[in-house]
Amino acid sequence: MQKHTLKQEISLSGIGIHSGKNATLKLKPSDSGEIIFLRTDLGNLRFLIDPGKVVTHNSSVLTSGDEKIQTIEHLMAALYMSGIDSLRIELDSGEVPIMDGSSLPFVKAIRAAGIKSLDKERRAIRIEKPFMVKDENGSISVKPFKDLKISYSIYYDHPLIGEQKCSIKADEKKFDQEFAPARTFGFLKDVPDLKAKNLAQGGSLENTLVLDSQGLINGPLRFPDEFVRHKILDLIGDIALLGSPIFAHFLAKRAGHKLHLKAIRFIRDNKDYWTFV
Repeated sequence: MQKHTLKQEISLSGIGIHSGKNATLKLKPSDSGEIIFLRTDLGNLRFLIDPGKVVTHNSSVLTSGDEKIQTIEHLMAALYMSGIDSLRIELDSGEVPIMDGSSLPFVKAIRAAGIKSLDKERRAIRIEKPFMVKDENGSISVKPFKDLKISYSIYYDHPLIGEQKCSIKADEKKFDQEFAPARTFGFLKDVPDLKAKNLAQGGSLENTLVLDSQGLINGPLRFPDEFVRHKILDLIGDIALLGSPIFAHFLAKRAGHKLHLKAIRFIRDNKDYWTFV
């Protein structure tokens, strides 16, 4: 397998869902063989894709010293499912713009720009032994599989959600059509607490599915099970932090970014559970 980058530069602008600040994002072709983020507002401060440099605060956050780049997961999911693993990403703020709350704007831009192969070898991770990680609410099991497969189940005590289950095998077309459009969601009752924690400052009915106690404030849904589809999207974005494609079956139950990262760090730290292929 070969590594890939973009044929042309991409520029996108929008608001950060948590910071509330406007940002311009530039995706630039690179033959470096790795994805690197740079904060242009901080003198091109570099952020490397490393699970050890990631924290979670209602999103996945890259860190470099005391600085950060929030909400990278929707962009990373689009890059992973497009097979892009060599890129220079420039950002003039501390958060990737949320766009419409999904990966679809990033996917459309990538498809329009085109992808090219590099003369660099790409190695994939193949899980050889199963493992499980847990927290107080949920679990993620990871098992050997011939490709990437994700099975996700969620439960929310809400009349529009309840229990939802969904699975996807790694397929670019299926992802583009059935998972990339799934938008982030939140509950109206949680907004005051989030804002008190300096989160959701840029959240709006244009970039978030918002639920009150009875239903959806800003429908319609793109899929009847859009909520669990978005959780799969988030997990793909977090899997991309490994820096390599992975062959495994992830089975997630009532998980989130914190548990995603726990599974990714387990893979990074336990090399006897996998091999490069």
